[in-house]
Amino acid sequence: MLENDQKSKLQNKQGGLKDPMLDDVKGFSTMDEALSRLGLSSKERCDIYTIVAAVLHLGNIEFEENTESTKGGCKVTEQTECSLSVVAKLLSVDVDELRQALITKVMMTNRGGLKGTVIMVPLKQYEANNARDALAKAIYGKLFDNIVHRINSSIPSKASNYYIGVLDIAGFEYFTVNSFEQFCINYCNEKLQQFFNERILKEEQMLYEREGLAVRKIEFVDNQDCIDLIESKNGGIFNLLDEESKLPKQSSEHFTTEVHKRWQGHFRLALARASRLKAHREIRDDEGFMVRHFAGAVCYQTSQFIDKNNDALHANLEGLVQESNNPFLQSLFATSTLCANKGKLNFISVGSKFKSQLAELMEKLRSTGTNFVRCIKPNDKMVDHLIDGGSILSQLQCSGMTSVLELMQQGFPSRAPFQQLYDMYKQRLPPKLARLDPRIFSKALFRAVGVNEGDFKFGVSKVFFRPGKFAEFDAIMHSDPENLKQMIEKVQKYLTTLHWKQSQWCALSVIKLKNKILYRQANLIIIQKNVRMHLSKIKHRPRYMGIKKIKSLKTILNEMETLAGQIKKDNALCVSDAQNLRIEFDLAIKKIRNNENIKAAEINNIYNSLVKEANSQMESLRQKANAEKSAEAEKQRLAKLQKEMEIVKAIKNKEEHAKLEDEQIKKQKIEIELRRKAEEEIHKNDIFLSKEEIDKAALAEAKFREQMEQERRDHELALRLAQETNSFVEDISNTYTKRSTNLEQPSSKYDLSKWKYSELRDTINTSCDIELLEACRVEFHRRLKVYHAWKAKNKKRTYMDDNERVPRSIMDTANQSKGIKHYQNAKAQPIIPTSSQRYFRIPFVRSSTPTRIPGSGGDQHRGWWYAHFDGQYVARQMELHPDKPAILLNAGKDDMQMCELSLDETGLTRKRGAEILENDFNKEWEKHGGNTYTRNNVNN
Repeated sequence: MLENDQKSKLQNKQGGLKDPMLDDVKGFSTMDEALSRLGLSSKERCDIYTIVAAVLHLGNIEFEENTESTKGGCKVTEQTECSLSVVAKLLSVDVDELRQALITKVMMTNRGGLKGTVIMVPLKQYEANNARDALAKAIYGKLFDNIVHRINSSIPSKASNYYIGVLDIAGFEYFTVNSFEQFCINYCNEKLQQFFNERILKEEQMLYEREGLAVRKIEFVDNQDCIDLIESKNGGIFNLLDEESKLPKQSSEHFTTEVHKRWQGHFRLALARASRLKAHREIRDDEGFMVRHFAGAVCYQTSQFIDKNNDALHANLEGLVQESNNPFLQSLFATSTLCANKGKLNFISVGSKFKSQLAELMEKLRSTGTNFVRCIKPNDKMVDHLIDGGSILSQLQCSGMTSVLELMQQGFPSRAPFQQLYDMYKQRLPPKLARLDPRIFSKALFRAVGVNEGDFKFGVSKVFFRPGKFAEFDAIMHSDPENLKQMIEKVQKYLTTLHWKQSQWCALSVIKLKNKILYRQANLIIIQKNVRMHLSKIKHRPRYMGIKKIKSLKTILNEMETLAGQIKKDNALCVSDAQNLRIEFDLAIKKIRNNENIKAAEINNIYNSLVKEANSQMESLRQKANAEKSAEAEKQRLAKLQKEMEIVKAIKNKEEHAKLEDEQIKKQKIEIELRRKAEEEIHKNDIFLSKEEIDKAALAEAKFREQMEQERRDHELALRLAQETNSFVEDISNTYTKRSTNLEQPSSKYDLSKWKYSELRDTINTSCDIELLEACRVEFHRRLKVYHAWKAKNKKRTYMDDNERVPRSIMDTANQSKGIKHYQNAKAQPIIPTSSQRYFRIPFVRSSTPTRIPGSGGDQHRGWWYAHFDGQYVARQMELHPDKPAILLNAGKDDMQMCELSLDETGLTRKRGAEILENDFNKEWEKHGGNTYTRNNVNN
């Protein structure tokens, strides 16, 4: 068992790695035996194990801040001093020199000559950690290269022209936390995927295109833009990372910001918060970025990119290793140089090294024949006999296998040059067939064998086969001699048929050539005609072009005639000038047409003179027309101004009239209000004065009732006596009737109680006696009151009358003043008719349901009740309902549905705001279809 100080830091913290499928002891023995077979001695194998142990112990060394030093820096912790001693012993170097090399670095200035001045710069804690890790990586990398070199040198082959290389690469990696390692691996996968696309898809389709196979083009995703994003020399991620690593103050945040700034808007690069994982969306913009690879988007955290990219080893550390007492360790660093470039940072970038090595690998792959084996991960649980179809399909699509399968389905993966087929099978055929051209030989061969035409295609220099068809063809060619004899007969038959068809096509070609010659002879006349026509056009072109231009000027003549017809002043003269100009145009055309020798210059002069004259007359006509238009416009302007002034005056008069109407309306409203107040005051006085009379009437009524009771008792006694003596007794009801009649009917000049209704109506419509007319109206409305009182007394109480004649508020007012009016009428003066016209409007509320039970609630709606009183009684009545049409009633036609109360009984004259103007009433009346009201001639 190893002691704790002999174990690495990770082994002390997490324990040793264990795998039940592996035997560590057996595996170590197998590896040691393999190294021995490669020619490594026991001393060399021991040196290898020593170096590996030194690297492991080097990882146990830790640093802390040196608080005692005035220059800052750090020191090795006391707990890891033992590990430092073990490393120094394994590397065969001095402990103090190793400690000094880990916590300081040597810098040399160029001042003072070539040698300069050496300065020891203390390292901070994180810088010392980077130096320790760089030393471990450098030693382990040199050891790995040495072992690979020994393995290659142990292979006895000296020439490498023909070899089989197997390249096994890591798959596409994406974890919750992805760093520089995953970035490099995925970059390698991007390069290999591009190589796969070029070799399988792009080059294959280019071959089909060169050979003219007319195969449908297969689209695939080209990831060149993603590769440029990573490796471009002009701002690629690797390039930006190297520039950041060379800065004095390195910052992963600044590097990430520069990446986003340089590639802003690039499809392949996005912010980390655009990821679908919640953990990645919490990464800040300067802490990471997301790259959309061919296999999917990966979010990289850049906090350790700079540290992991720095593979530089301090000069004092490299010098310390080279001065080691271990010969094997010295040999590993024998080829290193200390100051390679003076005046520059000795910086070795892991990214640039990885990129250059990958470029060498790709160059080697492109120079060789390549076969691909695509490995698919069946499930994410890493168990056998479990297939996740969705995951497998996604992997196939991302790797481009679906495009490859589509290309193979419609492509021709097997191919062979015509010459190769000819050389392969000519020895099996007779000399007559062997002398054929390789292309014809191949066609004849396929026809004879009977290969389906859809299973092969002839290109320019090769023949292409569907998958598996070339093997079938080869099997037929190597069959028994009897089949070969039959095949040769088929070939000869095909060649004979081919020669016969070629002869037929030659005969047809000769006939076609003869017909073409005859066709050309027939068309020779047409060619001559066209040539003569062309020469005539050249000769007469100036003349007919001149005529054409002059005719085009006739549009100006038409405009001139139209314009001349519009001019009122000197109209005849203007029309005459236009007609004269038209005559000049006709004469010029006639002159050019009849003179074959006229020159083009003369034609141009004639045309220019006509244009000049036409423009001159046109301008003159336009000036005259514009002058007339200006005069007409001025006249219209003045008329318009006059009209506007009249409109303004009319508007002003209208406003003044409206103002006067408003003042008149206000005045009428004030008069209405004053009249209402006066009538209200009179009503109050009447109430006050009638109280004493009411009391007296009550006493008289009580006394009358006592008398009636006494008379009833006397009447009953008289009835008994009359029965005994068989005599007659006067009915007691006559006395009561006379009494009530005297109380109800006021003293009047006319007694109309026994008149018929028709007599009353005829008298109202025809009589000229004002007193009789007014008495008839009073009697008519009295009978209406009696009728409505009887109807109200005997109607069912469970129903609500929707067609009330008057709002309830008016009926309540009439009932309250009934007693007062009864006694006022008893002593009233003779009725004096009035011709006053008054208009009223009050609101009312009624139930929206046709029937309701008393005491129950119901939906209420609000309406307006309008009334026009001609004197004391209603002449027109109107009800406005929100849910049905307006109800319009006229006196003499709708008396049974109208208000039977007099104006005094309604109390409307005393209601504030009830009385309105005549215009307001007539506006609503006519709005709802009412006819214009015409007063009776008697009233007028």
